[in-house]
Amino acid sequence: MTTTSLKLSDEIKQKVANSAHKQGLSPHAFMVQAIEQAVTATERQAKFLLDAKNAHADSLRTGQGYDAAEVHRYILARSKAATSSRPRVINWRS
Repeated sequence: MTTTSLKLSDEIKQKVANSAHKQGLSPHAFMVQAIEQAVTATERQAKFLLDAKNAHADSLRTGQGYDAAEVHRYILARSKAATSSRPRVINWRS
Protein backbone atom coordinates (compact mmCIF):
# COMPACT_ATOMS: atom_id res chain seq x y z
CA MET A 1 0.00 0.00 0.00
CA THR A 2 1.36 3.41 -0.91
CA THR A 3 0.99 6.72 0.86
CA THR A 4 -0.60 9.71 -0.82
CA SER A 5 -0.84 13.15 0.66
CA LEU A 6 -3.66 15.56 -0.01
CA LYS A 7 -3.56 19.30 0.38
CA LEU A 8 -6.89 20.41 1.75
CA SER A 9 -8.08 23.86 2.66
CA ASP A 10 -8.69 24.37 6.36
CA GLU A 11 -12.42 24.60 5.63
CA ILE A 12 -12.55 21.25 3.82
CA LYS A 13 -10.31 19.61 6.42
CA GLN A 14 -12.71 20.71 9.17
CA LYS A 15 -15.74 19.51 7.19
CA VAL A 16 -14.05 16.13 6.68
CA ALA A 17 -13.30 15.88 10.40
CA ASN A 18 -16.89 16.80 11.32
CA SER A 19 -18.44 14.39 8.82
CA ALA A 20 -16.09 11.59 9.84
CA HIS A 21 -16.90 12.12 13.50
CA LYS A 22 -20.65 11.96 12.77
CA GLN A 23 -20.14 8.60 11.05
CA GLY A 24 -17.85 7.24 13.74
CA LEU A 25 -14.86 7.20 11.38
CA SER A 26 -11.42 8.66 11.44
CA PRO A 27 -10.82 11.44 8.90
CA HIS A 28 -8.49 9.06 7.05
CA ALA A 29 -11.12 6.31 6.85
CA PHE A 30 -13.73 8.86 5.76
CA MET A 31 -11.52 10.11 2.92
CA VAL A 32 -10.62 6.57 1.79
CA GLN A 33 -14.32 5.68 1.76
CA ALA A 34 -15.16 8.85 -0.21
CA ILE A 35 -12.48 8.08 -2.80
CA GLU A 36 -13.66 4.47 -3.10
CA GLN A 37 -17.24 5.67 -3.65
CA ALA A 38 -16.12 8.17 -6.31
CA VAL A 39 -14.12 5.50 -8.13
CA THR A 40 -17.03 3.05 -8.01
CA ALA A 41 -19.44 5.71 -9.33
CA THR A 42 -17.06 6.57 -12.18
CA GLU A 43 -16.66 2.90 -13.12
CA ARG A 44 -20.44 2.35 -12.94
CA GLN A 45 -21.06 5.36 -15.20
CA ALA A 46 -18.46 4.15 -17.72
CA LYS A 47 -20.10 0.70 -17.81
CA PHE A 48 -23.55 2.27 -18.21
CA LEU A 49 -22.35 4.34 -21.16
CA LEU A 50 -20.63 1.34 -22.77
CA ASP A 51 -23.79 -0.76 -22.33
CA ALA A 52 -25.86 2.04 -23.91
CA LYS A 53 -23.51 2.29 -26.90
CA ASN A 54 -23.61 -1.48 -27.36
CA ALA A 55 -27.42 -1.53 -27.11
CA HIS A 56 -27.61 1.25 -29.69
CA ALA A 57 -25.29 -0.66 -32.04
CA ASP A 58 -27.39 -3.83 -31.56
CA SER A 59 -30.56 -1.89 -32.30
CA LEU A 60 -29.09 -0.50 -35.51
CA ARG A 61 -27.79 -3.93 -36.52
CA THR A 62 -30.99 -5.88 -35.79
CA GLY A 63 -33.65 -3.23 -36.38
CA GLN A 64 -35.21 -4.14 -33.05
CA GLY A 65 -35.91 -2.04 -29.99
CA TYR A 66 -38.60 -0.98 -27.54
CA ASP A 67 -41.49 1.45 -27.76
CA ALA A 68 -40.57 4.43 -25.57
CA ALA A 69 -44.10 4.79 -24.16
CA GLU A 70 -44.07 1.14 -23.05
CA VAL A 71 -40.66 1.55 -21.45
CA HIS A 72 -41.79 4.67 -19.59
CA ARG A 73 -44.95 2.89 -18.37
CA TYR A 74 -42.87 -0.06 -17.18
CA ILE A 75 -40.33 2.11 -15.33
CA LEU A 76 -43.07 4.17 -13.68
CA ALA A 77 -44.89 1.03 -12.51
CA ARG A 78 -41.67 -0.49 -11.18
CA SER A 79 -40.81 2.72 -9.32
CA LYS A 80 -44.13 2.38 -7.49
CA ALA A 81 -43.40 -1.29 -6.67
CA ALA A 82 -46.28 -2.33 -8.92
CA THR A 83 -46.08 -5.45 -11.03
CA SER A 84 -45.85 -4.76 -14.71
CA SER A 85 -45.08 -6.80 -17.78
CA ARG A 86 -41.79 -6.01 -19.45
CA PRO A 87 -41.93 -4.05 -22.69
CA ARG A 88 -41.90 -6.27 -25.75
CA VAL A 89 -39.27 -6.07 -28.45
CA ILE A 90 -40.54 -4.57 -31.69
CA ASN A 91 -39.13 -4.28 -35.18
CA TRP A 92 -38.78 -0.60 -35.95
CA ARG A 93 -37.56 -1.12 -39.51
CA SER A 94 -40.41 -1.59 -41.89
